[in-house]
Amino acid sequence: METPHAVVQPTPKLKRSNSWAYSSRIAPYVFVSPFVISFLLFFAYPVVSTVIMSFQEVLPGQSRFIGLDNYSKLLNPTFYKAIGNSGMYTFWTLAVLIPLPLLIAVILNSAAMKAKNVFRSTLFVPALTSVVVAGTIFRLIFSELDGALANSIFRALGGEAQKWMAQSGTAMMVLVLLATWRWLGVNIVYFLSGLQSIPAELYESAEIDGATAWDKLLRITLPLLKPVTIYVLTISIYGGLSMFTESFMMYNGNRSPKDMGLTMVGYIYQQGMEQNKLGFGSAIGLSLLGITMFFNLIQLKFFGLFRKEE
Repeated sequence: METPHAVVQPTPKLKRSNSWAYSSRIAPYVFVSPFVISFLLFFAYPVVSTVIMSFQEVLPGQSRFIGLDNYSKLLNPTFYKAIGNSGMYTFWTLAVLIPLPLLIAVILNSAAMKAKNVFRSTLFVPALTSVVVAGTIFRLIFSELDGALANSIFRALGGEAQKWMAQSGTAMMVLVLLATWRWLGVNIVYFLSGLQSIPAELYESAEIDGATAWDKLLRITLPLLKPVTIYVLTISIYGGLSMFTESFMMYNGNRSPKDMGLTMVGYIYQQGMEQNKLGFGSAIGLSLLGITMFFNLIQLKFFGLFRKEE
């Protein structure tokens, strides 16, 4: 008797979906589309609109082209004052917030340093504080009242009460002190990350060759920290020239005696928002963009970022 053979059913073929979501050509564009849309809406469109408005007189409900009139109005004493204040603030923040964090980072990275994580956390905490809150507290500390903390300490040391925010020298000192208190820990973290990426074998070899701590700092640490230093310098230039909230909070508004607290961004806010001169404010903003790019390109060229390494 013959054994019946099992009937083998053919395996059904899976139909390939023709949906665009499964296309290997279209899928990459789908994934990057959120970034592209965000870039176009929140960066490209505002920049293009600002460039167009800088050649216009923008009034409620209407606008008209006026050529270069907004740029010709830039050459005024208030604009020069704002540039001077922003430039001086940037200079002093660079002079403090690059060498000081670097020195502290080297100390924290030392093998002899105890409780490193405690110091790192403590120094980073100010960066988590709102600049509005920090500015308000500093305004109270450096108030011109005799009972203010700064004046109380100054008088205890034999000095006289000062009007800290009404004198150009002390006002700039307070603003730089606020920036130092707030951003010191951030720059320390940047430098620490760079220091920890340097191989320990380099320092050991240098010690065998008789190098001192100063030699190791100059010949190993600083050269290998060049990329981190360039990054910190770049963001510090941007942060210094774009400072606004600190001055606004310290003076409880955008008005200061003899404009000693007026910055470039403050001037944009004053003309564009307070006086409703959006066209003129746009011209100031583009001027600030040009100045920032100029200084950053100069420092990048100076540090050799555009040169091929040997």
